[in-house]
Amino acid sequence: MSNNNNKGVMTEKGREALERFKMESANELGINLKQGYNGDLTSREAGSIGGSMVKKMIDSYKMQ
Repeated sequence: MSNNNNKGVMTEKGREALERFKMESANELGINLKQGYNGDLTSREAGSIGGSMVKKMIDSYKMQ
């Protein structure tokens, strides 16, 4: 049974792209982010990374 509705499905390629984007954002903020578990980050640091990613996505959308 093949379902052509991919809504909500993340491909491996998409997952890898988001991971690279996250690492890039953390690097720009000066936050030491490593592959895998990052439980040593503060909530502020983790939130800064996510906030930076969202800001960049919004800016990118506005540029289109």
